Amino acid sequence: MADPGLQNLIGRAAGLLRGAQRRVAFTGAGVSADSGIPTYRGAGGLWTRYDPDKYANINYFRKDPAYYWRFFRDVRYPALDSAHPNAAHAALAALERSGQLDAIITQNIDGLHQEAGSERVLELHGNTRRFLCQQCAAVVDLATVWNLLQSALPPPCPECGGGLRPDVVLFGEMLPEQILRQAVEAARSADVMLVVGSSLVVQPAAGLPVLTLEHGGRVLIVNVGDTPLDGVAALKIDAGAAEVLPQLAALLEK
Repeated sequence: MADPGLQNLIGRAAGLLRGAQRRVAFTGAGVSADSGIPTYRGAGGLWTRYDPDKYANINYFRKDPAYYWRFFRDVRYPALDSAHPNAAHAALAALERSGQLDAIITQNIDGLHQEAGSERVLELHGNTRRFLCQQCAAVVDLATVWNLLQSALPPPCPECGGGLRPDVVLFGEMLPEQILRQAVEAARSADVMLVVGSSLVVQPAAGLPVLTLEHGGRVLIVNVGDTPLDGVAALKIDAGAAEVLPQLAALLEK
């Protein structure tokens, strides 16, 4: 049975988005939770089971790249290989196709927004399905890296034999300047920013919804659990992305 309170909140969210000229989504790990991609924080999150100071730190990667590649081989690749876009990804892609969403700014590195059909996706933290050679700058895809890992750890660049790294932002690295600049511009110009599945604690990414507020826009939050911006958001829906977003998209398409 539908929850009347939730239906009311989704209806109010649709009204706010419908009245906006520029709409931007800001997504975090909660969007991909129903695709089987583990979140980082919270119960059962990756950071409760694996040490991010090792697998996600650029200094440790330089010291012992094999540690990251073992983690990738045993944990990350199986999750990526079995993951597919869920109803939340599909709803955001549908909103973009219908002209009701201008861009997605994402903290996620799983590439599922693009797989669902979203086209303007600003990946603040990179994409874990893409790899770069640190010597010749070749770009290597996921399938190639997986094949290389069957016989070598760390895997060598297929072009020059140099060391590969994931095309993601590790702790100790700056966000990609061009992507961050585009995200800042999108946040500043948004009439409404729809925050989905983010705890809004990772800086500087979490500061983007604040930019929307500072420039006169409104923030809608769909997230299980509290965020630091709940008190200043125009609306907060404490529910899962895959439950809320399809209903929201359906209302906006009417």
